[in-house]
Amino acid sequence: MRIPTRAVSAEVGFNMTPMIDVVFQLIIFFLLSNHLAKQEKQLPLPLPAARSGLVEAADARPRLTVNVLADGTLLVANRPIRPEELVGLLRERRAAHGDELEVRIRADRGVLYRRVEPVMIACVQAQIWNVAYAVVGASR
Repeated sequence: MRIPTRAVSAEVGFNMTPMIDVVFQLIIFFLLSNHLAKQEKQLPLPLPAARSGLVEAADARPRLTVNVLADGTLLVANRPIRPEELVGLLRERRAAHGDELEVRIRADRGVLYRRVEPVMIACVQAQIWNVAYAVVGASR
């Protein structure tokens, strides 16, 4: 019977396949998230005009956009949502992102204040104080 000899084996390496899978999943997630965020900004909505204000600077701050249509319908990510559901969604997002979360309200130019008020109340109930309104400049 022949006795096997111990041959010097090569170094043990790491299996990179799971790491590559995770990276591809993250890339796809961020591409889709970015695409949905751009779609929401492109929703045709006549915004109110502002005489003064600041031009939006590009930043990486987490943001949730709530669209208020002329008939009072609330849309988040192009899906209708009731004010009661909005409170829960805002609380979830605040828990995930903390105080950095910004809520952007895009309201139709002709919408009444009573249609926008539930969004602001939902922000207060979710303890979100960073609320901004989307408007167009007066020069447009």
